[in-house]
Amino acid sequence: MAYATQELFDVLGPKGRRKSNIAGFITITVVVAILGFIVFQLYRSGQFDAKKWQLFSFPLVQEEILRTTISTLSVFAVGAALSLVLGVVLLLGRISSVKWISVLSAWLTEAFRAVPLLVLMMLLYYGLPVLGATFVTPFFAVAVGLMIYNGAVFAEIFRAGLNSLPKGQSEAGYAVGLRRSQVLRVILAPQAIRNMLPTIISQLVVALKDTALGFMVTYPELLYLAKFYGTQMQYGSPIIPSAIVMGSIYVLLCLLLSWIAVRVERWSSGGTKPSAKAKKKVAVLQYD
Repeated sequence: MAYATQELFDVLGPKGRRKSNIAGFITITVVVAILGFIVFQLYRSGQFDAKKWQLFSFPLVQEEILRTTISTLSVFAVGAALSLVLGVVLLLGRISSVKWISVLSAWLTEAFRAVPLLVLMMLLYYGLPVLGATFVTPFFAVAVGLMIYNGAVFAEIFRAGLNSLPKGQSEAGYAVGLRRSQVLRVILAPQAIRNMLPTIISQLVVALKDTALGFMVTYPELLYLAKFYGTQMQYGSPIIPSAIVMGSIYVLLCLLLSWIAVRVERWSSGGTKPSAKAKKKVAVLQYD
């Protein structure tokens, strides 16, 4: 039996491909021109002078940057782990059969998402001590702020992932006598996690970048260090070089997290991409 393949979009013809190539060329040209203009302006303003970059050649400064990078990753790891746990808790409450628990979880999710993360951190750091909390530290404020905000976002991501699955999946589980918790754990969750993984990783990247807000509560993360080094008058106030150095570290960390996500996604999908031989075999079977 022959199987016809379905296309998600119409295949472009010669004119369409030509227009697409022209549009792509124009876009690349505009982007390169903008980047070139920015680099030229930085050069004209002396941002590439050796004096402004001398500070970052000192071993003690490099060690401090390394410690600050580890500090940034530490608060991100704690905040991300707690936010995933909170997301699961809010999800379970949202889909609970008990009405008041479901309503309370829905209100908490919306409230946590509505409050800006910076406001959360400042409330935790400056507000809790007023109420007598003596345990509040910058690390606590940043980690818990990340947990509250991203936990609410993860709860909605998880709920959307479960709702995207066909109803027949859960109905089949109920038909063979599984309880609701078993259907969720055994049937729905494994499929939903694979579907949600790209979105989860994207939100983790956002959480990693949000650690930069910690400088508002004096947490020693990369942006805090960039601000400190950028105000060193004896080196010409290298605020732009500091921002470039710290921003590059953030980019590398986000790329590393994305690479880990790709590896995890391949592993969860059952291995690497199919080989050319396997693809050829599938193609033959489709037209048999």
